[in-house]
Amino acid sequence: MSQKKLVTPFTSENISLSNRVVMAPMNRRKAIEGVPPASMITYYQQRAGAGLLITDNIAISSNGGAYMNTPGIYTEAQKQGWKKVVDGVHAKGGKIFAQLVQAGRVGHPAIQHNEPLIAPSAIQVNETIRTPDNTYQPMTMPIPLNTAEIPVWVAAFRQAAANAMEAGFDGVEIHAAHGFLIDQFINPHSNHRTDEYGGSIENRTRFLLEVMKEVVAEVGKNKVGIRLSPFREIYDLKPYPEELSTHEYILEALQALDILYIHFSNAVTNEQPSIPTDFLQNARQRFKNIIIIAGGFTVESAEEILQRQYVNLVAFGKLYISNPDLVERIKNDIPLADWDETTFYHGGDKGYIDYPAIALDNCVPQ
Repeated sequence: MSQKKLVTPFTSENISLSNRVVMAPMNRRKAIEGVPPASMITYYQQRAGAGLLITDNIAISSNGGAYMNTPGIYTEAQKQGWKKVVDGVHAKGGKIFAQLVQAGRVGHPAIQHNEPLIAPSAIQVNETIRTPDNTYQPMTMPIPLNTAEIPVWVAAFRQAAANAMEAGFDGVEIHAAHGFLIDQFINPHSNHRTDEYGGSIENRTRFLLEVMKEVVAEVGKNKVGIRLSPFREIYDLKPYPEELSTHEYILEALQALDILYIHFSNAVTNEQPSIPTDFLQNARQRFKNIIIIAGGFTVESAEEILQRQYVNLVAFGKLYISNPDLVERIKNDIPLADWDETTFYHGGDKGYIDYPAIALDNCVPQ
């Protein structure tokens, strides 16, 4: 069998990984009151063979998680819960980054401890979301942040990063994608501000860069990544004329900060990726450190994009749900197991920690 680049070690000046496979951040919605349960320790330990694990979305505040049972890292109990997860991953030789999020206008007060949603502007998401009474309710109108409040949320990201490092994480990933708070500032469809955080590219990206600077100051640039989803239509965020130039500006600013990595979230619709190849080539020229991409990749397409050198690492989500031993299966050309989508967010341990790993001495590579 031929050696795949996916399963070869990756070494840069600032991090060494056993392979180029990343477990993508997902939100399996298992954390009651935001505290990681014991099953989450097992879940991440089972998948510690990834070169890098990136956690579920972790809320930085009590109104920060978009969905029911999103884990948090703003209380001591949550931090201690994550410490057990991290210790479990490290015991298996894995590396794990915490993905930190403030969902902004995405969510519902019934989910977020009866606190109002916040946003750059008073613009409601025209979608519904599941609430604790198991019904789907319209997302509510967010309260726009006034200029004086914004440093409070920058500081909240910094504190969450500090908490993550105290819990033992190898680094943090700032969630600036998927229509959540930072993305809401970036996109002019959700940002109608007239102060220094709205209007121009420089202003709309100001919140993102203030967060990144503070997190870098807290934990060090070599332990910081960011997730971005350019051109992705989600939660009423539509394309806009300056989208390419906005992301080019972001890329150059992140290069100046010299952070560890950028993690692009791609979506495939009608067989077309939201992030085109020419954008990745552009990004590769503007950002010289690690680039990760996730979204819709098979083992074959992941291998192809690595061989083309557009990215350094490829992240898998659904494939990692049903294949806890994904790296070994790729390495040994073992068929991949299918996932059960009905258990992605429901079902307790079923569909969470009960997917079996293949015993290599009992199977024949295909």
